[in-house]
Amino acid sequence: MRPALALCLILLPAAAFAEEEDRGLSLMERGAQMFMEGILKEMEPAIDEFAGLADQMGPALKNFAQEMGSRLGAILEEVEDWSVYEAPEILPNGDIIIRRKPDTPEQSPEEAPQIDL
Repeated sequence: MRPALALCLILLPAAAFAEEEDRGLSLMERGAQMFMEGILKEMEPAIDEFAGLADQMGPALKNFAQEMGSRLGAILEEVEDWSVYEAPEILPNGDIIIRRKPDTPEQSPEEAPQIDL
């Protein structure tokens, strides 16, 4: 009886493995699938929060694009290299300025484009 029990214990994992292979997923693939499902489950609250933020900001961004789109397009055409500028800064009075980085060479007055304000 012991040899029959040993044979069953040997064949049982092989049968389970064969069944897994018949469905098209190896143990490694199934493990990877379970890992990804776990990550998605952990990330679900962050994804839902991001979706809510996108829903909240969507109308404001659409309005901004409608009002400022053409003006921003004109600025994008004028500036050749954005890497020579610092990040925009909002002053206390509400003005927004974009300064040139101090280590970049300045344009000579004849090269500088004239902008009507």
